[in-house]
Amino acid sequence: MSRVGRVERVTKETSVLVEIDLDGSGKVEVSTGVGFYDHMLDQLGRHGLFDLTVKTEGDLHIDSHHTIEDTALALGAAFKQALGDKVGIYRFGNCTVPLDESLAQVTVDLSGRPYLVHTEPENMAPMIGEYDTTMTRHILESFVAQAQIALHVHVPYGRNAHHIVECQFKALARALRYASERDPRAAGILPSTKGAL
Repeated sequence: MSRVGRVERVTKETSVLVEIDLDGSGKVEVSTGVGFYDHMLDQLGRHGLFDLTVKTEGDLHIDSHHTIEDTALALGAAFKQALGDKVGIYRFGNCTVPLDESLAQVTVDLSGRPYLVHTEPENMAPMIGEYDTTMTRHILESFVAQAQIALHVHVPYGRNAHHIVECQFKALARALRYASERDPRAAGILPSTKGAL
C-alpha cells in the first residue's frame, strides 16, 4: 500500500504544493525561494528517506514568513495524509544528532494529538542568509498542528546558528523516519491501547 501525501495550499499570500512518499529513497526537489529553508527541507527528505517535492511561490517582497509558514503547514498535512491509518507503524521515534559544536535531541509520537516542546540556545544570530532563526520554532509548530503529532525538540548547546538549526532538521528527519516505519512484529496492529490514533 502506497504511503503518499499530496497537498496544495493556495492563499492570497502563497501557492504551495507538497508531495511526500514515506517509503521513498530520499529523492528531494525543493524550491521555496528561501535558500536556507530549501537546505533544511532537503535534510528532512534525505535523512528521513522520504521522497519529497516542495514548490512554493510566496510574497517574498514582504518577507519570508508567509512562505515558510504555509510550506510547513502543507508539509504537515501531507505527512498526516501519507501516514494513513497508522496500522503497523512503530509510532514512536527518537534521534540525537551532533553537528560540530551543536547537538539536537528529537523525540516524536505519531499520536494524533498536536503538541510541541522546543528549546534551543538563547542569543542565536537572528538571520541565516534570508532565514529568520526565530522561524524554526514556528515551522515546527505549524508542522505539528497539521501532522497532529507530539514533538519534543531540545538543543542543549550550540554556538553556530546554521549548525543549531540544521541538526534539528536532521534529527527530526530520523525520528520521523523511525516512528513512521512499519514494524514487522506489529503487522495489522494499531499501536494504541485506545484503538485510535
